[in-house]
Amino acid sequence: MKMSRLPKLLYADSQGNIYDHPQLCMAGMNGDTAVLPADVELIPLPEDSRLFTIPNTPPIAWDNRQKKYVTVETVREGRRENRIQAVSAFMAPGFVRTLLPACDYSKKKVHLPLWSYTAVGWDEENERFVVAASRVDTNENWLPRNYDDRLLDPLVKKRVEEFPENRLLVQLARCAVDYHCFAAKNLFYRRWEAPIPTSPACNSRCLGCISLQPSDCCPSNHERIPFVPTPEEICELMLPHLNEADEPIVSYGQGCEGDPIMQADTIAEATRRLKNATSRGTINFNSNGSFPDRIRMLCDAGMDSFRFSMNSVREELYNAYYRPVGYNFSAVEESLRIAKDAGRFTMINYLVSPGVSDHPDEVQQLLAFIGRTGVDMIQMRNLSIDPDFYNKRMEVKGKGVGMYRLLETIKKEYPQVQFGYFNRTREKFYPAGYEKGWPISA
Repeated sequence: MKMSRLPKLLYADSQGNIYDHPQLCMAGMNGDTAVLPADVELIPLPEDSRLFTIPNTPPIAWDNRQKKYVTVETVREGRRENRIQAVSAFMAPGFVRTLLPACDYSKKKVHLPLWSYTAVGWDEENERFVVAASRVDTNENWLPRNYDDRLLDPLVKKRVEEFPENRLLVQLARCAVDYHCFAAKNLFYRRWEAPIPTSPACNSRCLGCISLQPSDCCPSNHERIPFVPTPEEICELMLPHLNEADEPIVSYGQGCEGDPIMQADTIAEATRRLKNATSRGTINFNSNGSFPDRIRMLCDAGMDSFRFSMNSVREELYNAYYRPVGYNFSAVEESLRIAKDAGRFTMINYLVSPGVSDHPDEVQQLLAFIGRTGVDMIQMRNLSIDPDFYNKRMEVKGKGVGMYRLLETIKKEYPQVQFGYFNRTREKFYPAGYEKGWPISA
């Protein structure tokens, strides 16, 4: 998208009303440094995205007359100077952000909740919001418009009546109704990817964990499953989904649990039973990959695909975020190689943030990591965390090479590596033309 003029700064008043500034221009932030967005990374705000404010945090803008960045704490309305706050976008899934919102985080008084924060501005030429982002996945199954809660309640009631003793169903009904988990809703709609939470325990202590947080941090989004389901409970729910759903995937390792690798024996048994009962559908395992021997066991049980989570391939940054207990990063890499050598489709759930993910050292080590593991897909997932908190924990100083350049570099060095945002069915592991599958038009 080519623009003849920079987008305008967006700001909000104390009531949350959003305005565009008549003179000042949009800036973004890479790491802890304010930058101007390049034309190539500005796209229209994707449909189903949301705007929200960053309380008590004044925006940073580009003043084109003075040719410098300025922190904007107030705007004049008549004779009054009113305090303002920064505006951020929370994008629809499938888009990776390339810049954080530019603002003075030193003024911030609260720990921001677990959302992903994206630089947003106003394109006055075309009268639309624009964000610094790139599309990495065309799958639209996960857009909010596909999840109409008016249809959900009777389906939940029907499934509970079918399996009144199944504890896993009770857990997933709560996830669907109370926490609005789209994956859990899919189970009741009997379509697409459905979750199989199994583990109350975890051997990571992630800074941005969405199911368990210390009291001095932001609140978690929901509660963890408090029990380990039996193979019978898993198969009772997931076999009908595999047999009857449209584009069926069932996935271990969801938001309402610790890490499923802690329950590998139960999962291996359930997976064997599902594979023996049907040849339809895809069974996926999302994990930290901390025990390679258990990954080998799950390959033997028939798992179709594996997705291993990481925020960085630099061990010191991985440790700072995941805070692993009883394992190290080399185990994660070994697990990925084991799954790949077994012929499974392999992915990394790459939790990205501008300034960390595109740091020159990260880019260099990521290319080497891809070469060693042969990973099939990098899911470019926007890390949901307070960006100032994260940058401080990662000891960010300065800016990276740019997220768009990171994507270009990976694709140039390893054209066979796919970018994505979502898990896939077996039939779509290697779609036609996947070697060229980026950039994607918004």
